Amino acid sequence: MRIDIITVLPELLESPFNHSIVQRAKDKKLVEIHLHNLRDYGLNKYNQVDDYQFGGGSGMVLMIEPIFNIIEKLKSERQYDDIIYTSPDGEKFEQKTANFLSSKENIIILCGHYKGIDHRIREHIITREISIGDYVLTGGELAAAIITDGIVRLIPGVLSDETSALSDSFQDNLLAPPVYTRPQEFNGWKVPEVLLSGHDKKIEEWREEQSIKRTEVLRPELI
Repeated sequence: MRIDIITVLPELLESPFNHSIVQRAKDKKLVEIHLHNLRDYGLNKYNQVDDYQFGGGSGMVLMIEPIFNIIEKLKSERQYDDIIYTSPDGEKFEQKTANFLSSKENIIILCGHYKGIDHRIREHIITREISIGDYVLTGGELAAAIITDGIVRLIPGVLSDETSALSDSFQDNLLAPPVYTRPQEFNGWKVPEVLLSGHDKKIEEWREEQSIKRTEVLRPELI
């Protein structure tokens, strides 16, 4: 899988993609992540990428030409399954979205910034808009990092235990059950006996029951 990320601040994304599971996926050549500085496609001697909005109002807007030029260049080199724009008014990023995107071969993520991008890009080039929540960030870089991490960990071969992702919260619209490890007792607090029983069926039944209970209490809208 290849992910191309277009941003005015590529340095914000260097650290999240150079550690942990994402770095492991890159080392295994299961994913390529390429950061593109939009300013490299900026206009005039100042590499301008933003301008005042027509009609007045506060805040700058990312211009259409630099974005169009870099996306056209990328599209001339390969075919993309989706061109994603990170926006607070996009569809909410959920586990099912990550599942769907993890099956794609090539995607572009365009990071929003300032007051947003020229709307003509959204009308004619963007194929999917994604939000990570109902709030506004300084830019779309952190959103792009979250989306990328959520996708990459689902690619077959990335996790050492490939069944781990299948038991994550939200995979079946339920929160994950409680988990425990050694010691069996600490400060008088004990691990539930059923988890020490070695009885696989009873353990699975307990975990399913706990998932339902936790979801009912913490996220009842998921039921």
